[in-house]
Amino acid sequence: MKIVIVSGTAAPSLFPEHAADCITVGTVEEGAAHKDADLFIDLDFEGHDGSEPDDARIAALSDLLPALVMVNAVVPTLTAIGHPFIRINGWPGFLDRDIHELVANDMNVAGRIGEFYAALGHDYRLVDDIPGMITTRIIAAIINEAWYTWEAGVSTKEEIDTAMKLGTNYPYGPFEWGQRIGLARIVSLLNVLSVTNARYMPANSLQRAVTELKCD
Repeated sequence: MKIVIVSGTAAPSLFPEHAADCITVGTVEEGAAHKDADLFIDLDFEGHDGSEPDDARIAALSDLLPALVMVNAVVPTLTAIGHPFIRINGWPGFLDRDIHELVANDMNVAGRIGEFYAALGHDYRLVDDIPGMITTRIIAAIINEAWYTWEAGVSTKEEIDTAMKLGTNYPYGPFEWGQRIGLARIVSLLNVLSVTNARYMPANSLQRAVTELKCD
């Protein structure tokens, strides 16, 4: 199988090396040169600052259909994107897990995913087409609560990270998760989720941290 990965940085190892021929390119246009690919994965579909892709990028990816086209779209839904792509949770720290978190609204595409992952020997889970999918909703909420806790002067960031790792056996504390994923991404998701549920409203200190990062 041939897989083309679009990534402006070093692409992570998504599948067992012996299972597929993976080629990494810098742009969607470069990827389009590999018409014989079985799967295209655009890891730069969402911006590092949580920004959504422009229409030109979506149109270029749609030209690759009917090949399987997978996009790193944690916040935007397939309903909003308007094309039969596959969403993958491609935020930092989530691609190297044993199970990929995917969304596919088209039943035919979902069936092809099953066959593809079985051939690659990798596991996956299909989840509902909602902003944040499942895992990143949970992590974003935990990170947000940690900022609220720090903002209230309850404890230091280091102590909160240590308490979460020791108490829940998480690989990272919430502030470590935030740095790893990118605070702008977290705030982008929280802003979308808070439109329908106020409990996701980003902490003031978290929003200020993102603003300061953008000003640097």
